[in-house]
Amino acid sequence: MASDISTSPDLAQQHRMLDRLLEALPDGAAPTMHSDMGWQYQHESYASRLEGAGITQSMSRKGNCIDNAATEQLFGHVKDEFYRGREWGSFGDFKRDLEEYIDHWNTRRRQVRLKGLTPEEFRNRALAA
Repeated sequence: MASDISTSPDLAQQHRMLDRLLEALPDGAAPTMHSDMGWQYQHESYASRLEGAGITQSMSRKGNCIDNAATEQLFGHVKDEFYRGREWGSFGDFKRDLEEYIDHWNTRRRQVRLKGLTPEEFRNRALAA
């Protein structure tokens, strides 16, 4: 629903991503935000923004990669389908191409585990139910 691409994973990046998420959330949504235990996700300003927006914060347990299985699977696909063997002339070129790939993933890439739907179609059906 929201992303932010940056040369450094700092707290400002997380707040930009959260701004985009809040703009995209439908009225009345009360989602869960899952992350690893990175310092930026534990930061008081980030956690309090989530709470204030009605978003439940979920973090993986320390040293337990199983908690992040869905995220790790997505990153594996990104590495295989988008990144592996490619080079970019600039960060701007990389960012543009990655944004296009994210759009493709969300709106056009059908997935068996979603019963042949795209993530966007799956989410819209779930919200309509």
